[in-house]
Amino acid sequence: MAVTIKDVAQRCGMSISTVSKVFNGYSDISEETRNQVRRAAQEIGYHPNALARALKTNRSYNIGVLFVDESNSGLTHPFFAAVLNAFKQEAEARGYDITFINHNNGASAMTYLEHCTYRNVDGVCMACINFYSEEVRMLAGSGIPCVSIDHRFEGQPSVYSDNAAGIRLLVERAYALGHRRIVYLHGQRNSEVTEIRTRSFAESMRALGLPLDSRSLVESRYDDSAFVMEQLRALLSAPDRPTCILLPDDISYVGAQSAAMSLGLRMPDDISFAGFDGIRLTQTLRPYLTTVRQDSVELGRQAALRLIEAVEHPGAAPLETTLIPVTLLEGETLGKNPQ
Repeated sequence: MAVTIKDVAQRCGMSISTVSKVFNGYSDISEETRNQVRRAAQEIGYHPNALARALKTNRSYNIGVLFVDESNSGLTHPFFAAVLNAFKQEAEARGYDITFINHNNGASAMTYLEHCTYRNVDGVCMACINFYSEEVRMLAGSGIPCVSIDHRFEGQPSVYSDNAAGIRLLVERAYALGHRRIVYLHGQRNSEVTEIRTRSFAESMRALGLPLDSRSLVESRYDDSAFVMEQLRALLSAPDRPTCILLPDDISYVGAQSAAMSLGLRMPDDISFAGFDGIRLTQTLRPYLTTVRQDSVELGRQAALRLIEAVEHPGAAPLETTLIPVTLLEGETLGKNPQ
């Protein structure tokens, strides 16, 4: 005899309507209740019928993820892999499946919007993508609920780390250690995050009365340690080299380390570096990298919550930006100004 939702309700001592809300992903159910219902269902072998649920709620319970980074690192991306894993866990805990959105369906080429329509997704999470491309803008304005990480689209929720505060922490820390010639090697300017960080750097430098000119802000690349290494070899070979360099991200530290070693420079005795992300890799290299840690788990979790809220409560869900705090990780690469 088939196990029914009524059996689950009897097992956990709750009403059928409460159990139904859990399986249908309603947001007004506590996490404790969700877990209790799921345990009861697992114990008696109940599995909700996905097709029946979709017909009842007019939703597919399928969320699209648009993630196309310039370095083609995919799910091995040192930072966004952790963000997307947290997003996936939160979405799945609320009854949603994940589909990665791309340009292809077998042999057929299609736009991101066409793929989303083909897969009948309820909503889309956009991360590490060229947000300024016409195709992405078309998807964001299509009426499909979207949440973006590190970018803001009008009429859609977004989730950010507090990038401005992170850069300010680094500049103020370098200043406290006696550094006055600080350079920010920032990522590509086709990103809203880059604009926020470079603006914060300029404001922080001015607030401390530090010199700010064309040599203070140097455009580099995210996730490209080889490119950073070549840039730094030239920058560190100059007679008036800076005493502290802020890197685009943590992965750049691999290139920074190689450049410093090739020139016989020690960290932080001869040159100081600081990163941005807080990934595990650079916390295993010696000397340990001083960096700003982004809360990748909370970024992914909040992105899932904001998107599901927009899916389940269209027109009523808040569309503001959710700002996730950052923290300064004291390492060994940012020391006192040797000069």
